[in-house]
Amino acid sequence: MKIMIIGANGSGKTTFARKLGEILNVPVHHLDYYFWKPGWQDTPPEEWNEFINHLVQEDQWIIDGYYGRTLDIRLEAADVIFFMDLSPWVTTYRVIKRRIQYHGKFRPDLNEGCPESIDWPFIKYSWNFRRDKRPAVMEKLQRYSTGKRVIIVKNSRQVESLLHEIRNKWKD
Repeated sequence: MKIMIIGANGSGKTTFARKLGEILNVPVHHLDYYFWKPGWQDTPPEEWNEFINHLVQEDQWIIDGYYGRTLDIRLEAADVIFFMDLSPWVTTYRVIKRRIQYHGKFRPDLNEGCPESIDWPFIKYSWNFRRDKRPAVMEKLQRYSTGKRVIIVKNSRQVESLLHEIRNKWKD
């Protein structure tokens, strides 16, 4: 099974991916961990494309992260796609909360050389994700939906309901 989780910063992609991986016993790949090198240096485009193309060839995976430039590669390979389409009020609150929670620390889904940080462009990106990125995401989901299960998650209650449903479905 190949599962893709996309959405805005603070939408709960990483937490959902981790819980889903535990339930399904499928390897989880947090794209932030692979993309950001120590000191918040990004991976060069050619190297990143090669990495993503290699990653999607694995037999099973859960991949969380938006990374629009390589979205098509992952959408093509995925069997199940979760789009975390939460309110900007929720995602922005979570981004700020996460910054406070991990102040001076490293998040488990990031390299050690990337301490939690936040700036105005990051907050703006999170706040405007629905307005700026959602239309293209919805178009791509429509384009790649044939033969795949696409689930659009609108709130935290739905996340818990999905996890409960998956847990019950897969325990037998």
